[in-house]
Amino acid sequence: MSDPTTSADSRTAALSVPSLMTVDVTALKGVGKQLADKLSKLHIHSVQDLLFHLPLRYMDRTRVSAIGGLQPMANVVIEGEVRACDVVFGRRRSLVCKLQDGSGLITLRFFHFSAAQKKRLVAGARIRCFGETRRGASGLEIYHPEYDFLDGKQPLELESRLTPVYPATEGITQARLRGLSEQALELMDSHSVQELIPDDAWKHHPYPLAEAIAFLHHPPKDAPIDQLLEGTHPYQQRLAFEELLAHHISMLRVRQKLQAEGAEALPTPKPLLTAFQKGLGFQLTGAQQRVADEIAADLSQPFPMLRLVQGDVGSGKTVVAAMAALQAVGNGFQAAIMAPTEILAEQHRQSFTQWMEPLGIKVGWLSGRQKAAQRREQLAAIASGEAQVVVGTHALFQDDVHFADLGLTIIDEQHRFGVNQRLAFRQKASGQGRSHQLIMTATPIPRTLAMSAYADLDCSIIDELPPGRTPVSTVAISNDRRAQVIERVRAACLDGRQAYWVCTLIEESEMLEAKAAQEVAETLERELPDLSVGLVHGRLKAADKEAQMSAFKAGELQLLVATTVIEVGVDVPNASLMIIENPERLGLAQLHQLRGRVGRGEAESHCVLLYGSPLSNYGRERLTVMRETNDGFVIAEKDLQLRGPGEVLGTRQTGDVSFRLADIQRDGHLLPRVKEVATHIMATHPEVVEALISRWLGHSENYANV
Repeated sequence: MSDPTTSADSRTAALSVPSLMTVDVTALKGVGKQLADKLSKLHIHSVQDLLFHLPLRYMDRTRVSAIGGLQPMANVVIEGEVRACDVVFGRRRSLVCKLQDGSGLITLRFFHFSAAQKKRLVAGARIRCFGETRRGASGLEIYHPEYDFLDGKQPLELESRLTPVYPATEGITQARLRGLSEQALELMDSHSVQELIPDDAWKHHPYPLAEAIAFLHHPPKDAPIDQLLEGTHPYQQRLAFEELLAHHISMLRVRQKLQAEGAEALPTPKPLLTAFQKGLGFQLTGAQQRVADEIAADLSQPFPMLRLVQGDVGSGKTVVAAMAALQAVGNGFQAAIMAPTEILAEQHRQSFTQWMEPLGIKVGWLSGRQKAAQRREQLAAIASGEAQVVVGTHALFQDDVHFADLGLTIIDEQHRFGVNQRLAFRQKASGQGRSHQLIMTATPIPRTLAMSAYADLDCSIIDELPPGRTPVSTVAISNDRRAQVIERVRAACLDGRQAYWVCTLIEESEMLEAKAAQEVAETLERELPDLSVGLVHGRLKAADKEAQMSAFKAGELQLLVATTVIEVGVDVPNASLMIIENPERLGLAQLHQLRGRVGRGEAESHCVLLYGSPLSNYGRERLTVMRETNDGFVIAEKDLQLRGPGEVLGTRQTGDVSFRLADIQRDGHLLPRVKEVATHIMATHPEVVEALISRWLGHSENYANV
C-alpha cells in the first residue's frame, strides 16, 4: 500500500496537469475517423476511456510449457518438432499435425488452411505455437494455433509480460487494442488520471489509481496470474470498488432527482383500511402488517415513495398492494397496478374487484387484447377518474392512457420490466409532482443484487407465509418413467385433487410452445380418458384462456396442460400436483415460481421434475437445489451463482447491471462499504459525482433523466 500523505500530494499534482478525460482518442497515432467510430461501439471516446477499457483475462506467453505436462482448457506456448502432417477427411476436412517435444505429443488441427501451410508444415519442421488445449479423440489438441518456425538462425523472443485480452468488437483486433493501450499508458507520464475518491472516504488508503491501471494493462511475468484470472488481485479490487461506487452513486442520484420533484402526501385513511381488513375473512400475517405499515409511512410523505417489496411465492403481496392502493383512493387519487402477463393481470383484476367493489370503489381494466369499443370505454373512465383503481398489462404505458389524478403506481413482477419502464410509468402522474411507486416481486432478489441494481429503492421483505400453506415436496424423475408419472396424475385426480402439466421449450417461440402443449394435451387426453383435461398457452384468445382457467378453478377440469404462462398469478388451492417437463431448460427462479402454483391449500403437495436424459452437470445441479429447498432466497442466491446477474434480473435489465470489471458475486463483500462511501460523497463531495459516473457508466446513465 502507498503512503497516504504521498498519495494526497500526488493527487494534488495530478490536478495541475491536463486530464486524459479531455484528450480525444483521435489524438493517438493511427486513430482516424473510421477507427474512432469502431471504438465508440466499445464506449471509447477519450484516452481515459481506453485506459478504463480493462482486460477481460490474460494469456501467459512468457514461458514455454512441456507438452507432457499440459492440461485441457489452458492457453500455452509450446515448441517442438513436427512428426507428421496430413489432410484428414472426417466430418470436416482438416490439416492434422503431430507435434512432439522431449516430454510428449500433441495434435495441432487446422480446419482452414492453405497449400502453402501444408507445404511448410512437414515432418522435421521445428515450430513454436500458442493456443488453447482441448480434449480430442486421440488426446490433447490445439485448434488453429498461432505459430512461428524456429529456423535456428535467430531465437524467437518470448513475451516479457502477461498478454492482456480485451473486450473487442467487429473490426478491431486484439493487437490493435494492445497497441492503442500502450500509447495511452505512455500519455500518463504527461497527463493525469484523476483520483476521484476523496481521501476522507477511505478507511485504508488504496493503491494509486495510475499504478493500478498500468499494472492491469501490463502485468509483469511474475504477477500472480491465478489472482488476476479470478479478479481478486488488489489492483482489480481497487478499480472494482470504484466501478461499484460509480454505479451506486448513479442510482442514488436517480432517487435524489425523483424525490426532489415531490409528490402528494397521502395520509392513512384508517376507516377505509379497517373496513377492507374486516371484509378479507382472514388475518394479515405479522410480516404483511409490518410491510403495509412501512408503505403507509412512505405514502404519507410529500416526496415519492420508491419501495421494493419482496415476498416468496404465496406470501400475500397482493393484499399489501391493495392496502397501498386504498391509501391513494382514500385521498382522492387513482392507483394503477401493472402486471407483465395477461393471466397475472386478470388474476389481479379479479382480486381487486372482489375486495374493492364492496367498498364502493370502481376497478378499471386495460389490456392489449381488448376490443376497440371496450378500450375506448376504459380509457374514458381512467381519464375522468371514474376508474379509481386501474389494473392492466404493458397497455398502461401507452401514450393514449391519461389518468385524472394518478397518485400511486404498483408494478408486479418488476424483473420483467426495465428500469426505464418503471421510471417512465411514474410520468403518468398529473400535476407538478410524480406518483408514488411500489415495486413487487415474487422472485427473491439476492442481497448483493438488491444492493446494486435496486440502490434507488427502499426494500421490504414479506418473510412469512400465511397459515395453512404446506411445503411442496419435489422429486426429479427421468422421462423414461413417463408412464409411471401419468399413472400418478390419474390417481391424484381420481382422489379429488387437481394437477398441472407444464410444457417447456428451448425456443423463444410462443407458436412452437403452443403447438407442443397442444400435442401433450392430446396425448394425455388419450391416455387419461377418465379425466377432464384443459389447455392454456400464450396463443389462446384472452376469453378462451380465461374460460379454461375459470373451469380449472371451479374444479370442472382435473388436469391443466399449460406453458410457462402460468408461472405467476394462478391460485387454485385444490391443485396439489405439478409435473414440469424438461425442467433443465428453465432457470431456478422460474422453476420456483412454477412450483409455487401448488401447495396453496391444506393438502400435501408434490412437484415432479420430469427431465430428459442425459442431464448435464449444470442441469443436475439446478434440479438438486429444487429438491433440497423451498426457500426462495436460497434458490435466488444459487440462481445468481449459476446464471449471473443479467439473466437473474431478466433480459430487459441486463444492460442496467453490466459491469466492466466488477462482479456482483465475487465483489459482493465490497458493497456495504460502497454504500457508505457513496452516501458520504453525495453529501460532502458533490463535485466528483459527475466525473465518477461518466468514467464508469459513460452514456448508460440516460435513464437518470427520466
